[in-house]
Amino acid sequence: MIVTVARVTDPDRFLEIFETVGVEKRRQHGCRAARAYVDPDDPHRMWSVFDWDQEDYDGFLADPAIPAIARELGLQGPPVHVVPARQLEA
Repeated sequence: MIVTVARVTDPDRFLEIFETVGVEKRRQHGCRAARAYVDPDDPHRMWSVFDWDQEDYDGFLADPAIPAIARELGLQGPPVHVVPARQLEA
């Protein structure tokens, strides 16, 4: 699982691109599912959770089309990768 947080200029535009252009590119790189969340304290901060292996995610980041998609998403900077504090049993 990969979790990222990013600031965006327009949350609605972000979700539109995330659900269209983004999904096709993620599929090309082995992503099995993705969810996007609006931060309740800041509507311009989006949390994304991906069902993705690190290797496939790294390939996605290396794809030359990603910078253009990031601009379409309206990212105000690169996504921050959230690191789990620890692994817990259910």
